[in-house]
Amino acid sequence: MSKKENLDNEVLMVDVDEKVPFGKALPLSIQHLFAMFGSSVLVPILFKMDPATVLFFNGIGTLLYAFITKRKIPAYLGSSFAFLAPVFLLMGQGYDFQTIQGGFVASGALFAVVAIIVGYTGIGWINKLFPPAAMGSIITIIGLELAGTAADMAGFPVGGSNSPTLNTTWVIVSMVTLAAVILSNVLLRGFLKVIPILIGIIVGYITAYFMGIVNFTEISNASFFTIPNIKLAHFDTTAILTILPATFVVIVEHVGHLKVTSSIVGKDLIEDPGLHRSLLGDGLSTMVSGMFGSVPTTTYGENIGVMALTKVYSVYIICGAGIMSIILGFSGKLSALISTIPTPVIGGVSFLLFGTIAVSGLRTFIEEKVDFSKSRNLILASVTFIVGLSGITITIGTVEFTGMGLATIVAMVLGIAFMIFDKLGIMNEEE
Repeated sequence: MSKKENLDNEVLMVDVDEKVPFGKALPLSIQHLFAMFGSSVLVPILFKMDPATVLFFNGIGTLLYAFITKRKIPAYLGSSFAFLAPVFLLMGQGYDFQTIQGGFVASGALFAVVAIIVGYTGIGWINKLFPPAAMGSIITIIGLELAGTAADMAGFPVGGSNSPTLNTTWVIVSMVTLAAVILSNVLLRGFLKVIPILIGIIVGYITAYFMGIVNFTEISNASFFTIPNIKLAHFDTTAILTILPATFVVIVEHVGHLKVTSSIVGKDLIEDPGLHRSLLGDGLSTMVSGMFGSVPTTTYGENIGVMALTKVYSVYIICGAGIMSIILGFSGKLSALISTIPTPVIGGVSFLLFGTIAVSGLRTFIEEKVDFSKSRNLILASVTFIVGLSGITITIGTVEFTGMGLATIVAMVLGIAFMIFDKLGIMNEEE
């Protein structure tokens, strides 16, 4: 532990490369596991496949990512939602999931190619494409576009997927969970202060049980030991071409998440260990997952939110969550137990987690001293915000670009235009 940190007293920060005693690291890792669980398991449920297999490969991918990035980036790799549309299209056309997996492998390979290009060309062009005014906006959008999802999971009919009317039971459970997280964070001291999410989930789970919305049927039916359902990928040109465009959405998301993480931990992770290593880690994780029966991976905003809230950035804590995820891939009972966590419990936690991501973007404006009296910065932020939050959707083939993904593309186009104007000497910098 560094002199900055003492988990037995007042918690200030646990840095990326710091280790935590096992007894205290365990609940911190469990906290990250719970944070990612709801979203990561939702993807295989939608695809009608075994969630335990996905958890197993999420853990493998997280450890692989940590190795490739030299244990310098605390990031958990969970299931990506960017591939839902093309996968549903292929499933509707009668493609079996093993053939769809071939598209995932190709997607990971494209990720790796982009990583190699970044490794050779450097990252200077990325900083010019995404200056602080644009990146601060994109980071904020990452959190804000999830606001409706958090409210919907909490029982408020914002997103409309759970109920067209207010679900009183869900609201009670989610708000008790949120209150527990907030009170734990602002009132508790020492080690308890760094596990507010875990405390909130436990309190929320107990509340949900007494409200009658916890179903233990899955636990009773589950076996104690199970084997991940390994199925080798098949390759089909049409399936690959249908899946491949979604890769660019994930790459855009990846760059945004790495910027968020850099802002939170106070280190330029794009420079060291490098964006190319981060992209390569995510790409190889997706290739391995796709090859053996799982879904594509991506860095997870939920876990970024946990780090922002707790100030515990240790990559070893993240790897601990990855190891637990692997174990869950073999434990039928334990996996079933976690799957019984009701949606409103996750919704209550998400209120705070998604918000902390948005605030991290606003913090970028302050820390980078973005001057909005300059028209370039004002234009970049204004247009990026409106595109990202307006709900505008552009469809290219089977891939939909919307929200943060579309906003990042628009910010990139504006950045290229401004660079060209600079080169031509026609950019008016007078304000």
